[in-house]
Amino acid sequence: MISGPKYKICKRLGGAVFEKCQTQKFSLSEAKAGKRKLKHGGQPSDYKRQLIEKQKMRFSYGISEKQLSRYVEESMEHSKDPVAALVGRLETRLDNVVYRLGLAKTRRLARQLVSHGHILLNNKRLTIPSHQVRMNDVVSVREGSKSSPLFMNLVERTELASIPTWLRIDLAAISGQVISNPEYTQAGSIFDPDQVFEYYSR
Repeated sequence: MISGPKYKICKRLGGAVFEKCQTQKFSLSEAKAGKRKLKHGGQPSDYKRQLIEKQKMRFSYGISEKQLSRYVEESMEHSKDPVAALVGRLETRLDNVVYRLGLAKTRRLARQLVSHGHILLNNKRLTIPSHQVRMNDVVSVREGSKSSPLFMNLVERTELASIPTWLRIDLAAISGQVISNPEYTQAGSIFDPDQVFEYYSR
């Protein structure tokens, strides 16, 4: 059973926010809670909907309020398509790329791998999880870390992971490369970026 803040956050925002909440037990609990909400009725305010979507985005990527606010501001100021710019900025964080490549089971673990020096960017060790990975950059595992239990069963894990089309992985070298820009599609997304921009535009 999940306990503590993460479980409470999942109850508010949905199980997709944290991997630990993606269990059958949690889903059944949420289904029962949903029936109770329908029975009592009531619709959330615009502000509450926007806040929920903002929190979903923030907790999904494991970033601070200050970071997300800055990303939103930069996306609105410097892009004609702020939604694509924001999602692209989040997706190309080094920790997220490590996670998307299947090198880590969760984004939290991906952040730890980067912070502890297990990950190389273009053959140089980088310990900043928020660093923006760019087109043609190569993300790999440090040679001395390849034998670590952290990377055991990597082939099986990666085969089960859904590697985005904007990334290419080389399992033999335990590395991946950014081959195109991430594209946002609403299908499959657990949050609504438009609501996030509405929240910060108040």
